[in-house]
Amino acid sequence: MSSMHGMDAPLAERMRPKSLADYVGQTHLVGADATLRRALEAGQLPSMILWGPPGVGKTTLARLMAEATGRPFHQLSAIRSGVKEVREVIDSAERQGMFSTRAVLFIDEIHRFSKSQQDSLLGAVERGSVTLIGATTENPSFEVIPALLSRSQVYVLKAFGREQLEALVHRALSQDEWLKEHHVEVREWDALLRASGGDGRRLLNVLELVVAGAAAEQNGSSGAMAVDDDLVARFVQSNLSRYDKTGDNHYDIASALIKSIRSSDPDGAVYWLARMIEGGEDPKFIARRLLISASEDIGHANPTALVLANATFDAVERLGYPECRIPLSQCATYLATSPKSNSAYAAIGGAQKAVRDHGDLPVPMHLRNAPTQLMKELGHGSGYQYDHDHGGFSGQECLPEELKGRRFFKPGHSPRERGISEFLRSLWGDRKG
Repeated sequence: MSSMHGMDAPLAERMRPKSLADYVGQTHLVGADATLRRALEAGQLPSMILWGPPGVGKTTLARLMAEATGRPFHQLSAIRSGVKEVREVIDSAERQGMFSTRAVLFIDEIHRFSKSQQDSLLGAVERGSVTLIGATTENPSFEVIPALLSRSQVYVLKAFGREQLEALVHRALSQDEWLKEHHVEVREWDALLRASGGDGRRLLNVLELVVAGAAAEQNGSSGAMAVDDDLVARFVQSNLSRYDKTGDNHYDIASALIKSIRSSDPDGAVYWLARMIEGGEDPKFIARRLLISASEDIGHANPTALVLANATFDAVERLGYPECRIPLSQCATYLATSPKSNSAYAAIGGAQKAVRDHGDLPVPMHLRNAPTQLMKELGHGSGYQYDHDHGGFSGQECLPEELKGRRFFKPGHSPRERGISEFLRSLWGDRKG
Protein backbone atom coordinates (compact mmCIF):
# COMPACT_ATOMS: atom_id res chain seq x y z
CA MET A 1 0.00 0.00 0.00
CA SER A 2 2.78 2.42 0.86
CA SER A 3 3.92 2.62 -2.75
CA MET A 4 0.52 4.02 -3.72
CA HIS A 5 0.19 6.82 -1.21
CA GLY A 6 3.39 7.18 0.71
CA MET A 7 2.23 5.82 4.07
CA ASP A 8 4.76 3.80 6.05
CA ALA A 9 2.45 0.91 6.98
CA PRO A 10 -0.79 -0.65 5.68
CA LEU A 11 -4.03 0.79 7.05
CA ALA A 12 -4.69 -2.30 9.19
CA GLU A 13 -1.34 -1.80 10.89
CA ARG A 14 -1.88 1.94 11.38
CA MET A 15 -5.26 1.22 12.98
CA ARG A 16 -4.01 -1.37 15.49
CA PRO A 17 -5.67 -0.43 18.82
CA LYS A 18 -3.37 1.12 21.41
CA SER A 19 -5.50 0.02 24.38
CA LEU A 20 -8.23 -2.44 25.28
CA ALA A 21 -10.71 0.46 25.23
CA ASP A 22 -10.16 0.74 21.44
CA TYR A 23 -10.29 -3.03 20.85
CA VAL A 24 -13.25 -4.08 18.69
CA GLY A 25 -15.14 -7.33 19.33
CA GLN A 26 -14.51 -10.31 21.65
CA THR A 27 -16.60 -8.74 24.44
CA HIS A 28 -17.19 -12.28 25.81
CA LEU A 29 -13.47 -12.27 26.70
CA VAL A 30 -12.46 -8.65 27.36
CA GLY A 31 -15.74 -6.79 27.85
CA ALA A 32 -16.73 -5.45 31.26
CA ASP A 33 -16.79 -8.30 33.82
CA ALA A 34 -15.58 -10.88 31.23
CA THR A 35 -13.18 -13.57 32.46
CA LEU A 36 -10.05 -12.32 30.76
CA ARG A 37 -10.74 -8.66 31.58
CA ARG A 38 -11.10 -9.50 35.30
CA ALA A 39 -7.81 -11.45 35.25
CA LEU A 40 -6.00 -8.56 33.55
CA GLU A 41 -7.38 -6.03 36.01
CA ALA A 42 -5.99 -8.23 38.81
CA GLY A 43 -2.60 -8.24 37.05
CA GLN A 44 -2.89 -11.94 36.15
CA LEU A 45 -2.04 -13.36 32.76
CA PRO A 46 -2.08 -17.16 32.34
CA SER A 47 -0.43 -19.00 29.46
CA MET A 48 -3.10 -19.37 26.80
CA ILE A 49 -4.05 -20.36 23.27
CA LEU A 50 -6.16 -17.87 21.31
CA TRP A 51 -8.20 -19.83 18.77
CA GLY A 52 -10.18 -18.02 16.10
CA PRO A 53 -10.48 -17.17 12.39
CA PRO A 54 -8.05 -14.82 10.62
CA GLY A 55 -8.25 -11.08 11.25
CA VAL A 56 -10.25 -11.04 14.49
CA GLY A 57 -7.51 -9.51 16.64
CA LYS A 58 -5.49 -12.38 18.13
CA THR A 59 -2.09 -10.68 17.76
CA THR A 60 -3.46 -7.31 18.87
CA LEU A 61 -5.11 -8.83 21.93
CA ALA A 62 -1.87 -10.58 22.95
CA ARG A 63 0.08 -7.33 22.68
CA LEU A 64 -2.54 -5.34 24.61
CA MET A 65 -2.67 -7.95 27.38
CA ALA A 66 1.12 -7.79 27.78
CA GLU A 67 0.94 -3.99 27.99
CA ALA A 68 -1.99 -4.08 30.45
CA THR A 69 0.02 -6.27 32.82
CA GLY A 70 3.32 -4.41 32.28
CA ARG A 71 5.18 -7.34 30.74
CA PRO A 72 7.87 -7.40 28.03
CA PHE A 73 6.47 -8.74 24.74
CA HIS A 74 8.34 -11.11 22.40
CA GLN A 75 6.76 -12.23 19.14
CA LEU A 76 7.70 -15.18 16.92
CA SER A 77 6.04 -16.50 13.77
CA ALA A 78 5.77 -20.28 13.57
CA ILE A 79 6.36 -20.05 9.81
CA ARG A 80 9.71 -18.29 10.13
CA SER A 81 11.05 -19.55 13.48
CA GLY A 82 12.67 -22.81 14.56
CA VAL A 83 13.84 -24.29 17.87
CA LYS A 84 16.95 -22.08 17.80
CA GLU A 85 14.92 -18.85 17.66
CA VAL A 86 12.55 -20.13 20.36
CA ARG A 87 15.46 -20.88 22.72
CA GLU A 88 17.09 -17.51 22.05
CA VAL A 89 13.87 -15.68 22.94
CA ILE A 90 13.31 -17.82 26.04
CA ASP A 91 16.92 -17.21 27.22
CA SER A 92 16.47 -13.49 26.69
CA ALA A 93 13.09 -13.48 28.47
CA GLU A 94 14.50 -15.45 31.41
CA ARG A 95 17.41 -13.01 31.75
CA GLN A 96 14.96 -10.10 31.76
CA GLY A 97 12.74 -11.94 34.25
CA MET A 98 15.59 -12.03 36.79
CA PHE A 99 15.20 -8.27 37.17
CA SER A 100 11.52 -7.72 36.34
CA THR A 101 8.22 -9.47 35.75
CA ARG A 102 8.11 -12.47 33.42
CA ALA A 103 7.81 -11.80 29.69
CA VAL A 104 5.05 -12.74 27.26
CA LEU A 105 6.16 -15.00 24.41
CA PHE A 106 3.64 -14.73 21.57
CA ILE A 107 3.75 -17.47 18.91
CA ASP A 108 1.69 -16.63 15.83
CA GLU A 109 0.24 -19.66 13.99
CA ILE A 110 1.42 -22.04 16.71
CA HIS A 111 -0.34 -24.90 14.89
CA ARG A 112 2.49 -24.79 12.34
CA PHE A 113 5.10 -25.67 14.97
CA SER A 114 6.25 -29.30 14.89
CA LYS A 115 6.08 -31.46 18.03
CA SER A 116 9.79 -30.86 18.76
CA GLN A 117 9.34 -27.09 18.36
CA GLN A 118 6.38 -27.15 20.75
CA ASP A 119 8.37 -29.35 23.14
CA SER A 120 11.05 -26.64 23.25
CA LEU A 121 8.49 -24.28 24.82
CA LEU A 122 7.45 -26.67 27.57
CA GLY A 123 10.28 -26.14 30.08
CA ALA A 124 9.89 -22.35 30.16
CA VAL A 125 6.10 -22.60 30.51
CA GLU A 126 6.44 -25.18 33.32
CA ARG A 127 9.01 -23.03 35.13
CA GLY A 128 6.78 -20.01 34.74
CA SER A 129 9.67 -18.03 33.30
CA VAL A 130 7.54 -16.95 30.34
CA THR A 131 3.83 -16.59 29.75
CA LEU A 132 3.04 -18.28 26.45
CA ILE A 133 0.31 -16.89 24.22
CA GLY A 134 -0.21 -18.98 21.10
CA ALA A 135 -2.50 -17.90 18.25
CA THR A 136 -4.10 -20.43 15.91
CA THR A 137 -6.81 -20.64 13.28
CA GLU A 138 -6.94 -24.43 13.75
CA ASN A 139 -8.51 -26.50 16.52
CA PRO A 140 -5.79 -26.63 19.22
CA SER A 141 -6.98 -30.12 20.27
CA PHE A 142 -5.51 -31.42 17.00
CA GLU A 143 -2.56 -29.08 16.57
CA VAL A 144 -1.11 -28.34 20.02
CA ILE A 145 0.69 -31.08 21.97
CA PRO A 146 -1.27 -32.28 25.06
CA ALA A 147 1.50 -31.27 27.51
CA LEU A 148 1.35 -27.66 26.29
CA LEU A 149 -2.45 -27.66 26.03
CA SER A 150 -2.84 -28.85 29.63
CA ARG A 151 -0.72 -25.91 30.84
CA SER A 152 -2.66 -23.31 28.88
CA GLN A 153 -6.14 -21.83 28.91
CA VAL A 154 -7.89 -21.98 25.53
CA TYR A 155 -9.89 -18.88 24.62
CA VAL A 156 -12.08 -18.90 21.50
CA LEU A 157 -12.27 -15.65 19.53
CA LYS A 158 -15.45 -15.17 17.52
CA ALA A 159 -15.67 -14.18 13.87
CA PHE A 160 -16.59 -10.54 13.28
CA GLY A 161 -20.20 -9.80 12.39
CA ARG A 162 -21.40 -6.90 10.28
CA GLU A 163 -21.59 -4.58 13.30
CA GLN A 164 -17.94 -5.11 14.30
CA LEU A 165 -16.67 -4.82 10.70
CA GLU A 166 -18.54 -1.56 10.15
CA ALA A 167 -17.20 -0.27 13.48
CA LEU A 168 -13.63 -0.96 12.30
CA VAL A 169 -14.23 1.08 9.13
CA HIS A 170 -15.91 3.99 10.96
CA ARG A 171 -13.01 4.09 13.41
CA ALA A 172 -10.50 4.21 10.53
CA LEU A 173 -12.45 6.92 8.68
CA SER A 174 -12.53 9.11 11.80
CA GLN A 175 -8.92 8.53 12.94
CA ASP A 176 -6.65 7.85 9.95
CA GLU A 177 -5.17 11.07 8.53
CA TRP A 178 -4.75 9.71 5.00
CA LEU A 179 -8.40 8.62 4.79
CA LYS A 180 -9.55 11.96 6.22
CA GLU A 181 -7.58 13.78 3.50
CA HIS A 182 -9.71 12.00 0.87
CA HIS A 183 -13.03 12.69 2.67
CA VAL A 184 -14.05 9.05 2.28
CA GLU A 185 -17.69 8.11 2.75
CA VAL A 186 -18.95 4.52 2.55
CA ARG A 187 -22.34 4.56 0.84
CA GLU A 188 -22.75 0.82 0.21
CA TRP A 189 -21.33 -1.94 2.38
CA ASP A 190 -22.11 -5.30 0.79
CA ALA A 191 -19.15 -5.60 -1.63
CA LEU A 192 -16.69 -4.27 0.97
CA LEU A 193 -17.86 -6.74 3.64
CA ARG A 194 -17.97 -9.61 1.14
CA ALA A 195 -14.38 -8.88 0.03
CA SER A 196 -13.26 -8.93 3.68
CA GLY A 197 -14.50 -12.48 4.29
CA GLY A 198 -15.07 -11.44 7.93
CA ASP A 199 -11.36 -10.67 8.36
CA GLY A 200 -10.89 -7.25 9.96
CA ARG A 201 -7.31 -6.85 8.75
CA ARG A 202 -8.32 -7.69 5.21
CA LEU A 203 -11.33 -5.34 5.39
CA LEU A 204 -9.12 -2.34 6.19
CA ASN A 205 -6.56 -3.25 3.54
CA VAL A 206 -9.33 -3.66 0.93
CA LEU A 207 -10.68 -0.23 1.89
CA GLU A 208 -7.18 1.22 1.47
CA LEU A 209 -6.75 -0.50 -1.91
CA VAL A 210 -10.05 0.92 -3.18
CA VAL A 211 -9.42 4.45 -1.89
CA ALA A 212 -5.87 4.51 -3.29
CA GLY A 213 -7.12 3.30 -6.69
CA ALA A 214 -9.96 5.81 -6.81
CA ALA A 215 -7.64 8.63 -5.68
CA ALA A 216 -5.25 7.84 -8.53
CA GLU A 217 -8.15 8.04 -10.99
CA GLN A 218 -9.32 11.36 -9.55
CA ASN A 219 -5.81 12.68 -10.15
CA GLY A 220 -5.69 14.86 -7.06
CA SER A 221 -9.14 16.41 -7.43
CA SER A 222 -10.71 17.40 -4.11
CA GLY A 223 -14.18 16.56 -2.85
CA ALA A 224 -15.76 13.60 -1.11
CA MET A 225 -14.95 10.08 -2.25
CA ALA A 226 -17.99 7.80 -2.24
CA VAL A 227 -17.20 4.11 -1.77
CA ASP A 228 -19.97 1.94 -3.21
CA ASP A 229 -20.30 -1.66 -4.39
CA ASP A 230 -19.27 -0.88 -7.99
CA LEU A 231 -16.10 0.92 -6.91
CA VAL A 232 -15.09 -1.96 -4.62
CA ALA A 233 -15.76 -4.58 -7.31
CA ARG A 234 -13.63 -2.68 -9.83
CA PHE A 235 -10.50 -2.53 -7.68
CA VAL A 236 -10.80 -5.73 -5.67
CA GLN A 237 -11.41 -8.34 -8.36
CA SER A 238 -7.93 -8.34 -9.85
CA ASN A 239 -6.03 -7.78 -6.62
CA LEU A 240 -7.28 -10.47 -4.25
CA SER A 241 -7.07 -13.64 -6.32
CA ARG A 242 -3.73 -14.75 -4.82
CA TYR A 243 -3.88 -17.71 -2.44
CA ASP A 244 -2.83 -16.66 1.04
CA LYS A 245 -2.27 -19.53 3.44
CA THR A 246 -2.34 -17.20 6.43
CA GLY A 247 -5.98 -16.40 5.98
CA ASP A 248 -7.24 -14.08 3.26
CA ASN A 249 -8.93 -16.45 0.79
CA HIS A 250 -7.54 -19.57 2.47
CA TYR A 251 -11.05 -20.71 3.47
CA ASP A 252 -12.54 -19.77 0.07
CA ILE A 253 -10.08 -22.10 -1.70
CA ALA A 254 -10.76 -24.89 0.81
CA SER A 255 -14.49 -24.39 0.21
CA ALA A 256 -13.96 -24.57 -3.56
CA LEU A 257 -12.10 -27.90 -3.16
CA ILE A 258 -14.90 -29.46 -1.09
CA LYS A 259 -17.68 -28.12 -3.32
CA SER A 260 -15.89 -29.48 -6.41
CA ILE A 261 -15.79 -32.91 -4.73
CA ARG A 262 -19.47 -32.61 -3.81
CA SER A 263 -20.23 -31.69 -7.45
CA SER A 264 -18.40 -34.85 -8.67
CA ASP A 265 -15.92 -32.71 -10.63
CA PRO A 266 -12.43 -34.28 -10.31
CA ASP A 267 -10.85 -31.58 -12.49
CA GLY A 268 -12.15 -28.79 -10.27
CA ALA A 269 -11.12 -30.74 -7.17
CA VAL A 270 -7.53 -31.33 -8.32
CA TYR A 271 -7.19 -27.71 -9.52
CA TRP A 272 -8.20 -26.24 -6.14
CA LEU A 273 -6.03 -28.84 -4.44
CA ALA A 274 -3.10 -27.65 -6.57
CA ARG A 275 -3.83 -24.03 -5.59
CA MET A 276 -3.59 -25.01 -1.92
CA ILE A 277 -0.38 -27.02 -2.43
CA GLU A 278 1.29 -24.28 -4.50
CA GLY A 279 0.27 -21.76 -1.83
CA GLY A 280 2.16 -23.79 0.80
CA GLU A 281 -0.95 -24.91 2.67
CA ASP A 282 -0.41 -27.25 5.62
CA PRO A 283 -1.11 -30.71 4.10
CA LYS A 284 -2.79 -31.86 7.32
CA PHE A 285 -5.31 -29.04 6.93
CA ILE A 286 -6.15 -30.38 3.45
CA ALA A 287 -6.27 -34.03 4.63
CA ARG A 288 -8.67 -33.11 7.44
CA ARG A 289 -11.05 -31.44 4.97
CA LEU A 290 -10.97 -34.52 2.74
CA LEU A 291 -11.68 -36.73 5.76
CA ILE A 292 -14.77 -34.67 6.62
CA SER A 293 -15.98 -34.70 3.00
CA ALA A 294 -15.61 -38.49 2.78
CA SER A 295 -18.19 -38.85 5.54
CA GLU A 296 -20.36 -35.78 4.98
CA ASP A 297 -20.72 -35.91 1.20
CA ILE A 298 -20.16 -39.58 0.28
CA GLY A 299 -20.94 -41.57 3.41
CA HIS A 300 -23.02 -44.69 2.84
CA ALA A 301 -22.92 -44.31 -0.96
CA ASN A 302 -19.30 -45.53 -0.78
CA PRO A 303 -18.05 -46.29 2.76
CA THR A 304 -14.56 -47.04 1.39
CA ALA A 305 -14.15 -43.29 0.84
CA LEU A 306 -13.76 -42.76 4.60
CA VAL A 307 -11.19 -45.58 4.76
CA LEU A 308 -9.15 -44.04 1.92
CA ALA A 309 -9.39 -40.53 3.39
CA ASN A 310 -8.14 -41.85 6.74
CA ALA A 311 -5.26 -43.65 5.01
CA THR A 312 -4.49 -40.40 3.15
CA PHE A 313 -4.22 -38.54 6.46
CA ASP A 314 -1.75 -41.18 7.70
CA ALA A 315 0.24 -40.92 4.45
CA VAL A 316 0.40 -37.12 4.73
CA GLU A 317 1.79 -37.38 8.29
CA ARG A 318 4.41 -39.92 7.20
CA LEU A 319 5.49 -38.28 3.93
CA GLY A 320 5.10 -34.50 4.12
CA TYR A 321 5.75 -32.35 1.06
CA PRO A 322 6.44 -32.79 -1.80
CA GLU A 323 5.50 -36.52 -1.98
CA CYS A 324 2.23 -36.23 -0.04
CA ARG A 325 0.70 -34.26 -2.91
CA ILE A 326 0.21 -37.61 -4.71
CA PRO A 327 -2.00 -39.35 -2.08
CA LEU A 328 -3.85 -36.04 -1.64
CA SER A 329 -4.56 -36.00 -5.37
CA GLN A 330 -5.59 -39.68 -5.32
CA CYS A 331 -7.98 -39.04 -2.44
CA ALA A 332 -9.49 -35.83 -3.88
CA THR A 333 -10.13 -37.41 -7.29
CA TYR A 334 -11.47 -40.62 -5.68
CA LEU A 335 -13.91 -38.64 -3.54
CA ALA A 336 -14.98 -36.53 -6.51
CA THR A 337 -15.71 -39.64 -8.62
CA SER A 338 -17.57 -41.48 -5.84
CA PRO A 339 -21.38 -41.58 -5.65
CA LYS A 340 -22.69 -38.99 -3.18
CA SER A 341 -24.85 -39.21 -0.09
CA ASN A 342 -25.31 -36.94 2.91
CA SER A 343 -27.67 -39.32 4.75
CA ALA A 344 -25.32 -39.85 7.73
CA TYR A 345 -24.72 -36.08 7.99
CA ALA A 346 -28.46 -35.36 7.80
CA ALA A 347 -29.26 -38.11 10.33
CA ILE A 348 -27.02 -36.77 13.09
CA GLY A 349 -28.18 -33.21 12.38
CA GLY A 350 -31.82 -34.24 12.74
CA ALA A 351 -31.14 -36.29 15.88
CA GLN A 352 -29.23 -33.41 17.52
CA LYS A 353 -32.11 -31.04 16.73
CA ALA A 354 -34.52 -33.48 18.40
CA VAL A 355 -32.28 -33.53 21.50
CA ARG A 356 -32.24 -29.72 21.61
CA ASP A 357 -36.01 -29.48 21.01
CA HIS A 358 -37.08 -32.19 23.48
CA GLY A 359 -34.33 -32.10 26.12
CA ASP A 360 -33.05 -35.18 27.95
CA LEU A 361 -35.85 -37.67 27.34
CA PRO A 362 -35.73 -40.73 29.63
CA VAL A 363 -34.30 -43.98 28.27
CA PRO A 364 -37.18 -46.49 27.81
CA MET A 365 -37.18 -49.08 30.62
CA HIS A 366 -36.53 -52.04 28.32
CA LEU A 367 -33.29 -50.39 27.04
CA ARG A 368 -31.89 -49.47 30.46
CA ASN A 369 -28.89 -51.19 31.98
CA ALA A 370 -29.66 -53.39 35.04
CA PRO A 371 -26.36 -54.31 36.70
CA THR A 372 -27.85 -54.65 40.22
CA GLN A 373 -30.74 -56.61 41.67
CA LEU A 374 -32.40 -53.40 42.86
CA MET A 375 -32.36 -51.98 39.33
CA LYS A 376 -33.93 -55.18 38.03
CA GLU A 377 -36.64 -54.93 40.71
CA LEU A 378 -37.25 -51.31 39.67
CA GLY A 379 -37.91 -52.47 36.11
CA HIS A 380 -34.62 -51.57 34.43
CA GLY A 381 -34.27 -53.79 31.37
CA SER A 382 -37.79 -55.17 31.78
CA GLY A 383 -39.29 -56.19 28.45
CA TYR A 384 -36.02 -56.04 26.53
CA GLN A 385 -35.90 -58.52 23.64
CA TYR A 386 -32.49 -59.94 22.74
CA ASP A 387 -32.60 -59.69 18.96
CA HIS A 388 -30.45 -62.79 18.46
CA ASP A 389 -33.18 -64.83 20.17
CA HIS A 390 -35.59 -63.65 17.49
CA GLY A 391 -33.66 -64.62 14.37
CA GLY A 392 -31.59 -61.42 14.49
CA PHE A 393 -34.53 -58.97 14.57
CA SER A 394 -37.13 -58.30 17.30
CA GLY A 395 -38.87 -55.18 15.97
CA GLN A 396 -38.77 -53.42 19.37
CA GLU A 397 -38.95 -49.63 19.53
CA CYS A 398 -35.64 -47.98 20.53
CA LEU A 399 -36.66 -44.31 20.65
CA PRO A 400 -38.18 -42.51 23.66
CA GLU A 401 -41.98 -42.52 23.73
CA GLU A 402 -42.19 -38.85 22.66
CA LEU A 403 -40.20 -39.59 19.48
CA LYS A 404 -41.79 -42.92 18.62
CA GLY A 405 -41.89 -43.45 14.86
CA ARG A 406 -39.54 -40.51 14.09
CA ARG A 407 -37.07 -41.17 11.26
CA PHE A 408 -33.68 -39.48 11.35
CA PHE A 409 -31.79 -41.74 8.95
CA LYS A 410 -33.18 -41.73 5.42
CA PRO A 411 -31.00 -43.61 2.90
CA GLY A 412 -30.17 -41.74 -0.30
CA HIS A 413 -30.65 -42.90 -3.88
CA SER A 414 -27.21 -44.34 -4.65
CA PRO A 415 -27.20 -48.08 -5.56
CA ARG A 416 -25.71 -49.06 -2.22
CA GLU A 417 -28.24 -47.04 -0.25
CA ARG A 418 -31.13 -48.47 -2.26
CA GLY A 419 -29.89 -51.79 -0.89
CA ILE A 420 -29.97 -50.36 2.65
CA SER A 421 -33.56 -49.14 2.07
CA GLU A 422 -34.62 -52.58 0.86
CA PHE A 423 -32.98 -54.22 3.89
CA LEU A 424 -34.75 -51.88 6.32
CA ARG A 425 -38.07 -52.34 4.50
CA SER A 426 -37.74 -56.10 4.74
CA LEU A 427 -37.44 -55.76 8.52
CA TRP A 428 -39.60 -52.78 9.41
CA GLY A 429 -41.98 -52.41 6.48
CA ASP A 430 -43.00 -48.79 5.91
CA ARG A 431 -41.85 -47.71 9.38
CA LYS A 432 -38.21 -47.41 8.27
CA GLY A 433 -38.16 -48.59 4.66
